[in-house]
Amino acid sequence: QVQLVESGGGLVRAGGSLRLSCAASGTIFSINTMGWYRQVPGKQRELVAGVTRGGNTNYADSVKGRFTISRDNAKNTVHLQMNNLIPEDTAVYYCNADIRSWNGGRAYWGQGTQVTVSS
Repeated sequence: QVQLVESGGGLVRAGGSLRLSCAASGTIFSINTMGWYRQVPGKQRELVAGVTRGGNTNYADSVKGRFTISRDNAKNTVHLQMNNLIPEDTAVYYCNADIRSWNGGRAYWGQGTQVTVSS
């Protein structure tokens, strides 16, 4: 049973920092792209940042220069360092990963972690 478990959300003041982590567990053959998405009530889930197995990254324009995504292929983990947070970053953040396991290859989602930035 493959699952993604997130940690690191919380409440922070504007200008502060948080670090989100996500660990994939289960019988995993390989992981391709890993990423972070976020969603606020009434809006679609949006990509925040992604990283390929080879380390290529991409970011939403709204977080460029403030957020950094990284991964550890040996540990099947992905992290999101969020600096200079602003109230507009408030959302539920979801980890996503393209995983190949006994069930074949598909995208998996974490349960979500709340990030709240106060002004």
